[in-house]
Amino acid sequence: MVFGDRGVEIKTPEQIDVMRRAGLVVGQTLELLRSSVRAGISTGELDAIAEDNIRSSGATPSFKGYSHPPFPASICASVNDEVVHGIPGERVLAEGDIISIDCGAIVDGWHGDAAITVAVGAVAADVAELMRVTEESLWAGIGAARLGGRVTDISHAVEAHVRSQPHPTGGSYGILEEYVGHGIGSAMHQPPNVPNFGRAGRGPKLVRGLALAVEPMVTLGSKETTLLPDDWTVGTVDASWAAHYEHTFTLTPRGAWVLTALDGGEQRLHEMGVPFGGR
Repeated sequence: MVFGDRGVEIKTPEQIDVMRRAGLVVGQTLELLRSSVRAGISTGELDAIAEDNIRSSGATPSFKGYSHPPFPASICASVNDEVVHGIPGERVLAEGDIISIDCGAIVDGWHGDAAITVAVGAVAADVAELMRVTEESLWAGIGAARLGGRVTDISHAVEAHVRSQPHPTGGSYGILEEYVGHGIGSAMHQPPNVPNFGRAGRGPKLVRGLALAVEPMVTLGSKETTLLPDDWTVGTVDASWAAHYEHTFTLTPRGAWVLTALDGGEQRLHEMGVPFGGR
């Protein structure tokens, strides 16, 4: 491990392999949670399922005890107009809700981080569109990354995809600017920041050994947010609903490798015509 341009941590291939192990724990945990989401389950129950799976897989939750005030849970569970960092607890999910679940795991000191948004049964058409657009923008960002490129190539691709999609009610989607993706490795949050908007061709160079967490957060209305009284949960100021998707990925000489996707991202990358760099 060395530190390159602007303090960016550059991992060895062996360290990336450990991050892949952490990423698989995260990916498997999120799939378990996806299948567990239903009307009548509480966000606290989902957190218990996640922590048990992470620990039984030989990993440690990244989020529990993180920062100040210490985050009290193993996942972030953000419902409807909550965008990110929701604290799991007694809230019970209802038919028609959506829940964004963010999950992190540590294996031998190396991190994986990913997020999904899950519908609770049938949801409104505009909410389903929001989820589709946000998830597609994540893959557009990853698909724009190339060795020798720049971090904001990802940012521009995320924004361009969101802006290219018609809003269900004729307005425009809100792309959060205050909360962004990030470098990841021996710590969960590292340089560089990975915004979800902006011009291409800026920021640190994309090189082998760099790992990034790309995480678009998109709303049906305003991009403006507010911090709720628990000092963690971020909600929209206009109560518009939000979606959040995230993957950790790296670049190899062969192409992109999504460390938190169970198949390494091979299927989605192939559909986009993007070279797959995993194994």
